[in-house]
Amino acid sequence: MSGYFTEDIGAQELQERTAVATDIAEAVRTLIADTVLTEVDASAAATAIEHIEAAAEILRSRQLPDDSFGVRFNTDGTKRTWGNAVIGTRNPIAPPLDVVFDDDGLAWAEFEMGPAYEGPAGLVHGGILAAILDQILGSAAEHAGAPGMTGTLTIRYRQGTKLGKVRAEARLDRVEGVKSIAVGRISTADGTTAEAEGIFILPRWARESGAADKIRKALSDG
Repeated sequence: MSGYFTEDIGAQELQERTAVATDIAEAVRTLIADTVLTEVDASAAATAIEHIEAAAEILRSRQLPDDSFGVRFNTDGTKRTWGNAVIGTRNPIAPPLDVVFDDDGLAWAEFEMGPAYEGPAGLVHGGILAAILDQILGSAAEHAGAPGMTGTLTIRYRQGTKLGKVRAEARLDRVEGVKSIAVGRISTADGTTAEAEGIFILPRWARESGAADKIRKALSDG
């Protein structure tokens, strides 16, 4: 599958790697929020920068060797999202979303949006909401066995989304040939703040290679 990597990692090692990655990402996520909020003086900032640069040097001592960081498959058929900007285990800019799939086909996640995601004062940036909706709609289509790449994403912003606790949800609405259409929304305690419809298209290379069924199975099993 183009753009995907398969690795043979045992269950215990994978669990250990995931725990380490989660801890690092959460520490950096907290650092990002603290960076947005800090008002320390120049001397304190310089000291902080020294520590940050030292930490970065440690992390650079061993890194992924290839140019794809978002999705990786294991030989047992499981899938993990390392670098994804919305749900990536290793990615500190991801909120991250921990997507749950209900038996009725609903995909949903509840998460906190802190100061790093602000657009207008006190509100989540609309572009961040678009990324979240793109992800949750795509995840719903994928889990339903109809994965694809985003063709179009149409969003209607109903009201501002306040920083804090946010819920995203989506479901597959229908399938039209190689197109999967999913619908979803963002909500807070104030109600629905944004609604979206996404069209996801199975890539041409997958259709032409006859790999469509395998891709659907691998992604939905993951």
